[in-house]
Amino acid sequence: MNDIPLSALFTSLVVLLCCSAFFSSSETALMAMNRYRLLHLVREGNKGAIKAAKLLENPDRLIGLILLGNNFVNILATSIATIAFVRLAGESGPLVATIVMTAVVLIFAEVAPKTLAAFNPERVALPASYVLWPLLRWLWPLVKVVNSISSLVLLLVGHRKNQKQDEALSPEELRTLLEEGGQMIPERHRKMLLNILALEEARVEDVMVPRNEIRGIDLDQPIEELRREIAEFPFGRAVVHRGGLDNALGILNLRALIGHHDQREIDAKRIESALRKAYYVPEGTRLPQQLLEFQRLHRRSALVVDEYGDIVGLLTLADILEEIVGEFTSAPKHSVRRIEVLSDGAILVDGRIALHSLNRRMGWELPSEEASTLNGLILNHLQTLPQPGQDVRIEGLNMRFEQVEDNVVRLVRIAAPKEE
Repeated sequence: MNDIPLSALFTSLVVLLCCSAFFSSSETALMAMNRYRLLHLVREGNKGAIKAAKLLENPDRLIGLILLGNNFVNILATSIATIAFVRLAGESGPLVATIVMTAVVLIFAEVAPKTLAAFNPERVALPASYVLWPLLRWLWPLVKVVNSISSLVLLLVGHRKNQKQDEALSPEELRTLLEEGGQMIPERHRKMLLNILALEEARVEDVMVPRNEIRGIDLDQPIEELRREIAEFPFGRAVVHRGGLDNALGILNLRALIGHHDQREIDAKRIESALRKAYYVPEGTRLPQQLLEFQRLHRRSALVVDEYGDIVGLLTLADILEEIVGEFTSAPKHSVRRIEVLSDGAILVDGRIALHSLNRRMGWELPSEEASTLNGLILNHLQTLPQPGQDVRIEGLNMRFEQVEDNVVRLVRIAAPKEE
């Protein structure tokens, strides 16, 4: 060793430190890389991603290889540094070598490369996989021995090799991922995905049109009034009944009457022949399940019944889809349950809006256990019918009732919540 020039020793040190930095950064990059991004790159045929994915299939082998290489080059670098500093500083050489190598390895072979890899895992991991994959195959016997001994030690502390962490995302984790890490997804698309996740929490009663707002067609009315009502009906489908909703006959698609240009051809008998049998659903059915039922049965609407079999509302396919994509209905403006942000920051809300929808759209946490609409929440809180202009504070929100009609709070002005 005394015959080796100092220049060669320090050159070897630089090479070994570069190797140490490579192993350190590779470990951090591969472990920090987004698994779903990696899967996407694999599906696109990226060769580096394919090799990285194969390496991560057996993390124990990967870690064994990296630590084996890292420790080998670090120990060898320390030995060479000791020889070099003994020749430079004499008996104090080992101490000097220890101090210098600790600082150099810590900065240039650990902290700096690992920090770089943590911020740019993809740029480091994919090229590194081209080196690590053949290196693993070449050093596999040695890595296997190291892993076998490590597995024996882990066995003593109760770890089993087949114990794998469940990497599947729960709905809550997926929601957090979309909220915090979905910047690459357009805002509108991200909201739609979040709405789909929130759909599982909603039930039919949360989005249905309540019974008192259902506009149907009564076949018992005089024929002229019946024809006029059909001609002016604002919706594409109507609940047809005799004398009231409790005697519902079915659902009428008004397009079935388009061919009758002469209004005199339309009568109760012809309408009844065009009816489709009413479809009933329980009010507590979850929306995803009901959406699938609509698809399976090729239906677009259903009458909602309570536990006693009484009709309590009407549900349409559009009501469910609007929970996902937002309001798109062509219904008359007065029937749309809107949320309007005013110039002073206050919010004007339709009292008939579902609490589930209001909480989701505004990020609030109004209780929905005992009421499904904002109007129901207000009535439960006051235990009486409020008066227009009355103020109340519910769950930290200051509300003023702007419009109360037909025993229903139609319009509520909610002051902008103060930031704490």
